[in-house]
Amino acid sequence: MATIKAVAVVEGIKVDGGAPIFYAKDEAELQQLAFNLEKILDVNAHVLKPGTFILVDHKG
Repeated sequence: MATIKAVAVVEGIKVDGGAPIFYAKDEAELQQLAFNLEKILDVNAHVLKPGTFILVDHKG
């Protein structure tokens, strides 16, 4: 079962839930933030919708 470890969004997008939420000032910063979190957390970053990435652990 996959687990959402974090969410990364552009500022101004409303998000809530139990995972840590990281904010970026624009789409370019969001891409870099998601890439860095993907490496640091050893997870996969997926675009949920424009301006929103979810970072998912598929290892279970």
